[in-house]
Amino acid sequence: LPPQHHKLAEVDIYEKLPVPFGLVRFGVAPDHPEVKNVINTFTQTAHSDRCSYYGNVTVGKDVMVEELRQAYHAVVLSYGAEDNRILGIPGENLSGVYTARTLVGWYNGLPENRDLEPDLSSETAVVLGQGNVALDVARILLSPLDLLRKTDITENSLAALARSKVKRVCLIGRRGPLQVAFTIKEMREMINLAGTRPLLDPADFMGLGDALKDAPRPRKRLTELMVKTALEKPNEKEAGRWAAATREWGLTFFRSPLEILPAADGKRAGGIRMAVTRLEGSGETAKAVPTGEVQELESGLILSSIGYRSLPIDPSVPFDPKQGIVPNILGRVEGAPGLYCSGWVKRGPTGVIITTMNDSFGTAQSILEDLQSGTLALSDSKGGFGSLRSVLHSRGIWPTTFTDWEKIDAVEVAKGKAVGKPREKVVDPQEMLQLIGH
Repeated sequence: LPPQHHKLAEVDIYEKLPVPFGLVRFGVAPDHPEVKNVINTFTQTAHSDRCSYYGNVTVGKDVMVEELRQAYHAVVLSYGAEDNRILGIPGENLSGVYTARTLVGWYNGLPENRDLEPDLSSETAVVLGQGNVALDVARILLSPLDLLRKTDITENSLAALARSKVKRVCLIGRRGPLQVAFTIKEMREMINLAGTRPLLDPADFMGLGDALKDAPRPRKRLTELMVKTALEKPNEKEAGRWAAATREWGLTFFRSPLEILPAADGKRAGGIRMAVTRLEGSGETAKAVPTGEVQELESGLILSSIGYRSLPIDPSVPFDPKQGIVPNILGRVEGAPGLYCSGWVKRGPTGVIITTMNDSFGTAQSILEDLQSGTLALSDSKGGFGSLRSVLHSRGIWPTTFTDWEKIDAVEVAKGKAVGKPREKVVDPQEMLQLIGH
């Protein structure tokens, strides 16, 4: 909480990894450094005397939520959505099939994905999904190496991308152009990506005018950009660039995955069989219904980007498995006074970083109201981290601090500087702990 809202509040942050910043460090694309500027605000907060960071602590395993509730007046769960929605189709476990999330984790240095070694030997990659993460993955697979070399992408993934055979990325959606989930900035970036050309089928974009009349402005502008790219003659500069391009990407609509087809060896993916769909209804709520027609596409690299799911953190916390959220009212966890939630675990896995930030302001507001109304009894004194330190130590858990992170940060920045990058991430948690003498 910013100090102006409460003069005495002390906040301790617990994090599973030794290093902070979660999604901003491990989710934001390496070629979007401006989005990472929010780290500066987080760092300012972390330097406050009334804020402490404890990394390398898995809540729900190293310390239980109930233990935190005994040690603090208020506990906020904001652990996001760390699971993937599965396709639920045959062949999903063949090699060459990955979730977009694990690929993002791999090139962003998320410790659990550091050994992924994805098979990039296929010329055509298929991405199932048409959101910003799907576009991120397509862009990284197709970006010129010179662009990626200047980012904080990991050394290991840069080397793999240098050997990659991927030339074409097909982004597949069950619904139509009016239901894509990405935003205009990301789309524009794809259209302008050096060395690549967009493949948009003009037939998909004819006659969308009527449907757009009542659409909200962001949807209208995004669709107009796609229509222009698909239907209008490119200007000279674009035409020249696209003619010289060696790589391409396209949007395929009205297809729903039925099965990942094995290659000749039966172990690897060789392609995908899809149902051709049509829309019932219109706008955001339109449903994709199979027409009975089927289509196959050859590809040895299939990435599913169909959304995320939150998981229950520990048995004492109520959880709604259907919606994948902790049931709450304005961030107050139902039936658990003093327990709050924020972010995707509060409202489901939709929206971007700014949505999640606004969400956290709402939850903070609820806590402040509960302090004022006396719902949070401050008469009980609580020990905070002090009362948990020895419990954690007895379980062999040694939390990292923000000062520890700053040591790791300095090493990463120095390693990056040596090769002309903003940083070279340390991807092994053991190495992180060694650097700080744990």
